[in-house]
Amino acid sequence: LLLLLLSVSSVYSSGPPIALVVVVGTDTLRMQEAQNGSMHGVQVRRLTPEQLAAWSRDGYLHIRANDLWENAAGVRDLVEWTDDLGSWPETPGKWMMYFAKSIKDESRLLHRIENFFPYHEGFDKTFNSEGFLNLVGQLLDEKAVLYKEKINFKLPGGEGFAPHQDHAAGWWSYGHTLHISVLVTIDPATKENGCLEVVAGKHKEGLLGGKFEGVPENLVQEFTWIPCETQPGDVIFFDSYVPHRSAPNLSDKPRRVLYVTYNKAAEGDYRAQYYADKRKSYPPDCERETDKVYEYKI
Repeated sequence: LLLLLLSVSSVYSSGPPIALVVVVGTDTLRMQEAQNGSMHGVQVRRLTPEQLAAWSRDGYLHIRANDLWENAAGVRDLVEWTDDLGSWPETPGKWMMYFAKSIKDESRLLHRIENFFPYHEGFDKTFNSEGFLNLVGQLLDEKAVLYKEKINFKLPGGEGFAPHQDHAAGWWSYGHTLHISVLVTIDPATKENGCLEVVAGKHKEGLLGGKFEGVPENLVQEFTWIPCETQPGDVIFFDSYVPHRSAPNLSDKPRRVLYVTYNKAAEGDYRAQYYADKRKSYPPDCERETDKVYEYKI
């Protein structure tokens, strides 16, 4: 707890100022500071013909931090904001925190957090900014709107993610034909701590498996998986049909990444509906009924 000494003038008297002592919880103070975070802009205004050609060919595009952000403060803030989010309390009805057992010792680890933009001004203003929406719009070839956001923490001992395509996770159910996710690197992502792995060029083939199913095992074995090692502030744009996966984190260092997903604005803004539906079908740990089984599909 913090004690704040405030000096205010009485509205009923011309006497000396009145001293007030206010007790503020440190968790509340940290969240209020985060909500007042500044926005960080991108220096990239137009993607090059080479970048657009690579995007069309491969289905993903890697942009280094130095080429993207206006200054280094943007990267530092992303790390600090993520540090802060990791300390937020589980709170029903607000941000959505999910936990999993460590594959090393079965301790409870923060797995991911979703639906936090409404409670964090810095993240929201940065990734809902004209600059970011413009970049995604160039890849969609039309105006973009925010769909969802999450941070996968993948702390040491954190589990990996099986091969899948994002579109198979029910993203078609709102009438959307395509999404673009932006991986934003918080910690150095390496092969040792489970960086993103993608398959280039298969995004043009539609769903490779069934709805709510991962990539078929015969294709997993056939594909060439490209590890995308990244540094803090690096971003990878990839579309919702790109097969991707990541290994568990067997190292002693975290591999936190932010994923911000967008859809075509012409196909509707369904962010609020998406999270309302998810809160019902797969609620965060603190909102679950003890006698009910919840199934995570892909």
